Amino acid sequence: MSTSVLFDAPGPRGRVRNHLLTAVSSILVLAALYGVYRGFDAKGQFEPKVWEWILLPDTWQYSIIPGLLGTLQAAAVSALLAVAFGAIFGLARLSDHKWLRVPAGVVVEVFRAIPLLLLIFFIFYLAPQLMGGGDYAFFAVVLGLTLYNGSVLAEVVRAGVNAVPKGQSEASYAVGMRKNQVMRLVLLPQAITVMMPAIVSQLVVLLKDTALGYIIAYVDLLNTGFKILPAGHRGSLIPAAIVIGIIYVALNMSLSYLATRLERRSRRSRKTAARPVAAPGSAAVGVGAKQGTEGGGLGPSKPLE
Repeated sequence: MSTSVLFDAPGPRGRVRNHLLTAVSSILVLAALYGVYRGFDAKGQFEPKVWEWILLPDTWQYSIIPGLLGTLQAAAVSALLAVAFGAIFGLARLSDHKWLRVPAGVVVEVFRAIPLLLLIFFIFYLAPQLMGGGDYAFFAVVLGLTLYNGSVLAEVVRAGVNAVPKGQSEASYAVGMRKNQVMRLVLLPQAITVMMPAIVSQLVVLLKDTALGYIIAYVDLLNTGFKILPAGHRGSLIPAAIVIGIIYVALNMSLSYLATRLERRSRRSRKTAARPVAAPGSAAVGVGAKQGTEGGGLGPSKPLE
């Protein structure tokens, strides 16, 4: 029987107690869900006429699809810029030069500390003062998401590089590699695998945070779901919220699935530079044996007579 280092396996009485608590919790959750259902049903939220707008082509063509495209556009641009921002400032924080490391640290810590909603508001109302009149909703959402999530990703990059064992860099310096070569060829390829789960999690957060554009009237999925659809179809606020929530869940699960596939593919395709070394006195295997027998090199050593 395998044991866990995190907790002691429960005994017979503990298992009975856990099963009892699970059953009671399940009953309470089902009761809460039934209460919500009864409340919605009393308000007529499950009547067919409240949900019929979902089947109308105009609903998808003029409301849901434009909002979805707005969300995906803001998320895609912000994700690319945030990853670039995080890579640049994360590596800058690892620099040996104080004049580069300290300002990069200040920028990262400042934008991590500012609430994202406040940052979007500040950019949205400051941009017209600096660049003249115009619609800066998309600009404010993208720049706010880039600065905030990029600062978080900068810390992810720094932590990922530092997580690589120091022996890797020491061995690289020992063979004469420069620091930029060590970072580019040795540390970053190994750190990417370590950083991938955190990067994916932050990109999922970024995708959900595009909904904050609702506050400054950016046309995204949340805006169309809570302003345009309920205005055109009276009494459809709750159904619209359910449909929009399902779409957000599908987007985030798709992003997580894609990132997981990419991570598995990168792990399978990773190749090590080191070759297996044969023990003294044993027959050489792999590349060494082929070079010794076919390439004219030194073959397996013969015992001394």
